[in-house]
Amino acid sequence: MALDTFEHPIYAQRKYFVQEVAGLDDVFDFLDEWPQKKRDVTYEVMLDACRKAANRQLPASVVAANFSRFLKKHGKLADIEDVPLHLRRVGDRNVSGI
Repeated sequence: MALDTFEHPIYAQRKYFVQEVAGLDDVFDFLDEWPQKKRDVTYEVMLDACRKAANRQLPASVVAANFSRFLKKHGKLADIEDVPLHLRRVGDRNVSGI
């Protein structure tokens, strides 16, 4: 079962690519890959928030906001300009943007 998805995806800068993080399961995967030597208090707080959201004790929107701050603190929040156009979600607009 997929966990809650975020209203808007968050883009994380990886070493060679930009990763779309669209929901709680993506955040869990990201945190699981986080290097052991960089696992500090902010990592533990982020992991705890994800666990609470998975247990419906915290809204996914709170995790999304905290995850953006976590990425920004660690210099991993990708600027939307870094995300290839074909990966961006454009909503209900057609190709011409209307």
